[in-house]
Amino acid sequence: MTRSDPIFRLDGITRSYGPLVALDHIDFTAENNSYIALLGPSGSGKTSLLRVIAGFEKPDSGRIWFQGRDITDLPAHERGIGFVFQNFALFPHLTIFENIAFGLRNGPVKVTEAEITERVRANIEMVGLSGLEDRSPDQISGGQKQRVALARSLVMQPKLVLLDEPLGALDANLRERMQTELRAIRERLNVTFLHVTGSETEALAMGDKVAVLDQGRIIQYGTPDEIYDSPNSSDVALFLNRYNLFDGKLQNGTFRGSFGAVSVPAVRANERDVYAVRYDRTQIFDTETAALPGPALPARFLASEYLGSSIIFLFETADHKTVEVDHHLSFGEPREMTVGQDYILSWDPEQAIVFGKEMAR
Repeated sequence: MTRSDPIFRLDGITRSYGPLVALDHIDFTAENNSYIALLGPSGSGKTSLLRVIAGFEKPDSGRIWFQGRDITDLPAHERGIGFVFQNFALFPHLTIFENIAFGLRNGPVKVTEAEITERVRANIEMVGLSGLEDRSPDQISGGQKQRVALARSLVMQPKLVLLDEPLGALDANLRERMQTELRAIRERLNVTFLHVTGSETEALAMGDKVAVLDQGRIIQYGTPDEIYDSPNSSDVALFLNRYNLFDGKLQNGTFRGSFGAVSVPAVRANERDVYAVRYDRTQIFDTETAALPGPALPARFLASEYLGSSIIFLFETADHKTVEVDHHLSFGEPREMTVGQDYILSWDPEQAIVFGKEMAR
C-alpha cells in the first residue's frame, strides 16, 4: 500500500441520537501513512465520527472501508484500529506494563508471553517510559498517562490510530512537546493517525491534512496551508480564529460594510455575505492618515495581549464589534497606542476573502 492509497473510506455515513443528527451523510477518504487532524467546534460530531470508525457505535446508514475491505459490521476488536481516549481510560489496578499488555493478553489472537514482554518493552521505550513499568497510573503524571494510552494502542500494531483530543488534559508546555513526539512516533511506525481536536492551532500544527467538521459534515479538507490561507466558507474562517469577519451586503461586485464600499473581484459561495481579513494582514493607522492601503475602519483601542512571538491588539468598532490585529515581533517593535483612543484599521483588499450569496460579476 502506497502513501497515496486510502487507508479508510467513509461512504454516506449517518448517525443520529433521536432527533439529533450527529453525522450527516459523510463521504471521506483518508490517505495511508498520514497525520490527519479533524477540527471542529463542540457538538460538531467529532467524537461520534471516531466511535463509528472504531466500531464502538454502528452508523444508521453508510459503509466504512478499511484497507480495502468493508468493516461496517465488524466488532471493534476485529477491526485492527487503535483508539486513544480523551481521558486515557487506564486501568488503575494494573501496572504501566500490564496496562500496555492488556490488549495482547485479552485479544482474539493468542500471543506468547515472550512476545508480549518484547512488544510491551519496545513500546515503553519508544514512548519514553522506561523505568516506570511497575508503577500504577496514579503514580505518574498526566503526560506519562498520555504516553501509556498511546503505547497501549500502538502495541497492537494497528495501521490506523484514532486520537480523541489526546492533548486536551495537558498543560501548555507538555502539549507542545507531545505534539512533536506524536508526529515523530507516527512517522517512525508508518501508520495513519486521525487526531480529533477543537483547537485550530493544534490542528494546523499537527496535521499533514486537516478536515474541518461542522454540524455533522466535513466542510473542507486540505493541507494546513490550504485551510489557513484559503478557507472555503465563512464558517471555516470562523473556526480558524485568525480572521476578522464582517457582515455586510454584496451586490453587483461591491461589498458594503462598516468600512465602506469595496470592489470585490472574486467571491466564494456562502449562505450569507461575509468579508474576511486575517488578523496579521490588518494594519493600524492614526485617524488623520490620508494614504491607506484600502478600506478605512474607525475603531477604538481596547487592550493588547502578549503571546510571546506576537502581540494581539484588540479594538472595538462603532457597532460594538471586536476586531483583532496581530503584530509579529519579528517585524520589529509594535507602535505605542493609547487605550480609549480612536484609530483607523485598514488592509490591502487583495488580501481579503469575500464570501457571498451572489457571485461577483
